[in-house]
Amino acid sequence: MNAERTNMKPSRRNAQTLIATLGSEPQVVTLALDQLLARGYAIDQVVVVYTADDAVLKAMARVASEFDGAVYPRVTLRTTPVMDARGAVQDFRVDADMRALQQTLYREVREAKRNQRAVHLCVSGGRKVMGVMAMVVAQLLFDANDCVWHLMSEGWQPGSEKRMHARAQDQIWLVPVPVLRWTDSAGLLAVFGELDDPADALRRREELARADDLRRTREFVERVLTRAERAVVELTCYGLDNAAIARRLHKSEATVANQLTSAYSKLNEFLGFPERAPDRAVLIATVGLYFALLGKGGE
Repeated sequence: MNAERTNMKPSRRNAQTLIATLGSEPQVVTLALDQLLARGYAIDQVVVVYTADDAVLKAMARVASEFDGAVYPRVTLRTTPVMDARGAVQDFRVDADMRALQQTLYREVREAKRNQRAVHLCVSGGRKVMGVMAMVVAQLLFDANDCVWHLMSEGWQPGSEKRMHARAQDQIWLVPVPVLRWTDSAGLLAVFGELDDPADALRRREELARADDLRRTREFVERVLTRAERAVVELTCYGLDNAAIARRLHKSEATVANQLTSAYSKLNEFLGFPERAPDRAVLIATVGLYFALLGKGGE
């Protein structure tokens, strides 16, 4: 069923894709799709990500039967098994299975984004880890036009009648899940999308995050703190207490305390939490790397 297609994909500038993870409950896909279509989303493509477990394969066949042209005449279905060089993954038991899942989800989202499609990602089907990994991919590749959804239903239990579409009396909720995106930069999203391996994209994102954190820290230390405050903060980051700092700088402990209080206040403003109580640990965690990279070691 790999990359199996039904129907013809219409040409739309605002085309949107639903990517859904699947377990043994096939109705998760159709219920989510019905809800999104009813809300006016222009979905013309559905991608179902699934494993080679026998119960899941039966569910996948049931989903595919809904896309024979009668129920969703304008929607294309692509079925995408989780697989790697070893073959189709049956469950997520070892690291290689997890990598295959991540790569599969990453590849599908990246393909949709390359085709300028908005992505709706339903994370309610299949193993919980499928939803977790889908969120990681969403954080890496999503922009403001993309959505993650959680499907909830009342009165439907696992293994119950496989009604593929809700009745009037059924209680169905499709709830948006907030995504804390790692970047809003179109340029960076494009760069991540060009990387074939999601692990490479994650490493690159971490490198960029560290570089950005260091840049902002340097801005705070060099432009916001006074020279006297910098000297006190530096020794604080090296682990000295106020008394030791006072001796090292030939100041009174009261002066050191006042300068640290000023540094705490400036840091809270810089971080966007002006009402936060002074916190030595937060100060050290925020600017400690900056001083460590100076290579002075407190000497």
